[in-house]
Amino acid sequence: MGGLDHEVGAIEVGEALGEIDGAVLGRELGHLGEDGCAEGRQPIGDGPGVWISSAHRRLRSSRSGTIIVRITGHVASTLSDVDLLARLVAFPSVSERSTRDIADFVCDYMERPGVRIERFPSEDGERTNVLAMLGPEGASAGEGLILCGHLDVVPATEPQWSSDPFTLARRDGDLIARGACDMKGFNALAMNIAARLDPDSLTSPLAVLLTYDEEIGSLGAERFTKLWPKDRPLPRSALVGEPTSLRVVRMHKGHFKMRITIHGRSSHSGYPHLGRSAIEPAGAVIRALAGLREEMERERPEHCDFFPQTPFVTLNIGTINGGAAFNIIPDRCVMHLGLRPLPGMSAAAIADRVRERAIEAAGESECEVEFFNDNPAMLLAEDAPTHRTMCELAGQRESHAVNYASDGGHLSRMGLECVLFGPGSIEDAHKPNERLAEREFEAARPLLERIVGRYCLRANA
Repeated sequence: MGGLDHEVGAIEVGEALGEIDGAVLGRELGHLGEDGCAEGRQPIGDGPGVWISSAHRRLRSSRSGTIIVRITGHVASTLSDVDLLARLVAFPSVSERSTRDIADFVCDYMERPGVRIERFPSEDGERTNVLAMLGPEGASAGEGLILCGHLDVVPATEPQWSSDPFTLARRDGDLIARGACDMKGFNALAMNIAARLDPDSLTSPLAVLLTYDEEIGSLGAERFTKLWPKDRPLPRSALVGEPTSLRVVRMHKGHFKMRITIHGRSSHSGYPHLGRSAIEPAGAVIRALAGLREEMERERPEHCDFFPQTPFVTLNIGTINGGAAFNIIPDRCVMHLGLRPLPGMSAAAIADRVRERAIEAAGESECEVEFFNDNPAMLLAEDAPTHRTMCELAGQRESHAVNYASDGGHLSRMGLECVLFGPGSIEDAHKPNERLAEREFEAARPLLERIVGRYCLRANA
């Protein structure tokens, strides 16, 4: 990270070597170099460089050699929103891979006086959540705002990509790259809004929380909830920047996984009487699960009206693996399921229904059923203060829901009031040539600034 004696580059400083106004210096530095860095300056680490208030920095003058100046006033040189998005998507932070590089970049970019940065790593230390806090430390519990995004993206292995998925491209008014929509566009806005604030001006805390492995079950958010000390206050209101086309969303479905393993006995296929196939009873289990899926599709749980496309629990048999060779009786067959319950439903009760059907259909074959990665649904009351305030600021009157899960489910279990709100459409994510409309990206900034202003720059209404 940038220490206080990093060389910030070549710049004409004139004859005066005393106090230099921070705003003036910030303008000088910010306009040198097309990438937002000072001309002739190497970024700190992989970052774009940050100039901060009340710090001694070495400046190399073309006439005076190395001099010491004192920067006064709050000044922070940041990239433009689009350039920062380009830097973020350049990290191939696919879920389950290490996020240390992108986390280091985020920390370098956000670091400055008045910003408190913490990491909450995974158990193996390869991935980490990053939390940047600005504003008063001793604020009353619940004051302020959390802006939450995730650092990971889904894989980009599809052959239909028309350009490098990890290089931001501009085409027909769209910003195209893996993660541009889901959700590094929001991350760039949140980071820049926070980076350009004077922490001393905040009356309530602002937290920027960026998590890992959201795309495979919000593992980072779950880890954060376990590591965060229960006696430490957090802002009660949380805005999760999923792509909602700038609509405030107060509920979403959950998503949990199940694994069903059918055990058999292997043998040479020429001597089938010596073995027992695991695949054949798996076929019966699949038929039974298809029947359960159809049964649940006819049910109408509470809150179903908010999910008109799928007003029921969805069940998807995602993968099936079994057998080793065509001439070996298979001794094992494994299938993975994903189920999406509506808010207010018990994931455990639904899993029990799956378990009963699978074991019954397997007959005499040994059938092992596992339940894991319960990413909970999110539900915020329509009249909750956070929902009312967000809708007011966004000019929205109606309630919205989405079919996918998010970090908001786990954060809600901490007692936070969570909504989803961000630029982009989920229909443009998770596919080749993922895109974010540049006009919507630009429109999101003033809305987010207004929200941050309401929560952090004056007392909550």
